[in-house]
Amino acid sequence: MESITLIDWYGYLGSLIIAVSLTMSDIKRLRWINMLGAGMFASYGFIISAWPVFALNGFIVLINIYHIYVLYRRPVPQS
Repeated sequence: MESITLIDWYGYLGSLIIAVSLTMSDIKRLRWINMLGAGMFASYGFIISAWPVFALNGFIVLINIYHIYVLYRRPVPQS
């Protein structure tokens, strides 16, 4: 039986963080947590030379950066 390596655990943690981010109701929190998980999973894909995993999750990080930028540029409504 093959043992799970530290890098495998790192990949599992990235996947878990992505899954947890999808339970968030606050869109800002979702974007930040999802970006962390996707960044971890992208780096995991890079380390193990899984280029589709790296490319997709790297792209997701870029999408999250864009949306976070837009969210923070949006004016806060005055009451």
